[in-house]
Amino acid sequence: MLELRPSCEHCNKPLPPASTEAMICSFECTFCRDCVALLQDVCPNCGGGFTPRPVRPAQDWKNRNTVSQHPATTQVTHRPVDLAAHAALAARVNGRVPAER
Repeated sequence: MLELRPSCEHCNKPLPPASTEAMICSFECTFCRDCVALLQDVCPNCGGGFTPRPVRPAQDWKNRNTVSQHPATTQVTHRPVDLAAHAALAARVNGRVPAER
């Protein structure tokens, strides 16, 4: 189950569980949409791409699978990206779409 991290790893912008601004890579690295644009859709931690983070239901539609039963993590992962180093990674990715990385 996704951790639903509480903030952007780069800028530390709050990303509550219902946020539509949260973007994740396949390893759950979490960034806001603005930072994903800044990072050219290249995860600085793995080189993968990003996708919108799903929103966990607030209401119990089935089997108690709600954000209240399975809350988001409160542990902040704030690791501002070294943008110069990231530019080198983005250059190596060389415009490949995430499915081709």
